[in-house]
Amino acid sequence: MRPRVEDFGQTADGTQTEVFTLECGDGLRARMTTFGAALTELWVPDRRGRLADVVLGFDTLAGYESAANQYFGCTVGRCANRIANGAFVLDGRTIQLSTNEGPHHLHGGSRGLDRVSWRGQVQDDERDPAVLFTTRSPAGSEGYPGTLDAAVTYTLGARELRLDYVASCSETSPVNLTNHSYFNLAGAGEGTILGHELWIAAEHYLPVDESLIPTGNIEPVAGTALDFRARRPARTLGSGMTELEAEATRGYDHNFVLDHAPGELALAARLREPTSGRTLELLTTEPGLQVYSGNHLHGQTGKGNRRYDRHGALALEAQRFPDAVHHDGFPTVLLHPGQTYTQTTVYRFSID
Repeated sequence: MRPRVEDFGQTADGTQTEVFTLECGDGLRARMTTFGAALTELWVPDRRGRLADVVLGFDTLAGYESAANQYFGCTVGRCANRIANGAFVLDGRTIQLSTNEGPHHLHGGSRGLDRVSWRGQVQDDERDPAVLFTTRSPAGSEGYPGTLDAAVTYTLGARELRLDYVASCSETSPVNLTNHSYFNLAGAGEGTILGHELWIAAEHYLPVDESLIPTGNIEPVAGTALDFRARRPARTLGSGMTELEAEATRGYDHNFVLDHAPGELALAARLREPTSGRTLELLTTEPGLQVYSGNHLHGQTGKGNRRYDRHGALALEAQRFPDAVHHDGFPTVLLHPGQTYTQTTVYRFSID
């Protein structure tokens, strides 16, 4: 089915935005907007065939421009996650980025790729319905060197939504793109995700300091609240929450070191909601998966006047490691002129 395109209103600076709808015959339906190249809706059937929108978001553009928007569904970058003190040394010179989380740089800065309007284009040559979003980030934006050209294609297939990223830069720059959708497989605004069951293909994770910056160590998950290796029965997210509440993360906000080889599209995580039977499998080419349990959701009003309370959804952010510019042992996030950044993440749904 050919994607539909509709008006989504004008931003505060007068830029016109659009929203695209992708549909498949199996009931799966996705909507995404040019503002932040964000996934705004994702409708998935349960074991009785009833559809629910399983991602957090807003009904209007104003919601996405507001302070209540905590990266809901957006494409974040240039560099996802945290960079300590917003500064790093590149070729002998210090690069100072904007700081938007205390002294640190988070998700591309105050006006990263999540806060700009991308260009959207229906892909007529695709077998499955698809939309291509492109943007250009000028040199110096949020302190980053070089002009970045980035693209992400959303493709809706049989029970799956695929995201393919491509980027290039005129100068060496950190580039680490991801999607920041928050999932509640019972339906957005339908309680917490503490009863969701999670499996992660990771034997190691990155411990962090009090300001959530990686220490540089890579430690085993065994014996910790971060051990989600059990398949049957998989652990619930609530099982380790009490222990983590006392830590700086205030819940899950950790980067898992995935077991597969970077660049290989492989199964990284499985999330299941027992009542509806909805199951999400995440496949990615990335070496890391940031798992964030909505610790700072605060009851903001989302789609359909639903409240998004604390722990009301789970973000699964496939990416390279946070603060990698300061740790030689982490996979590099530096993209050099002449190189092409690529990344693929797939959200695959089934019914248990």
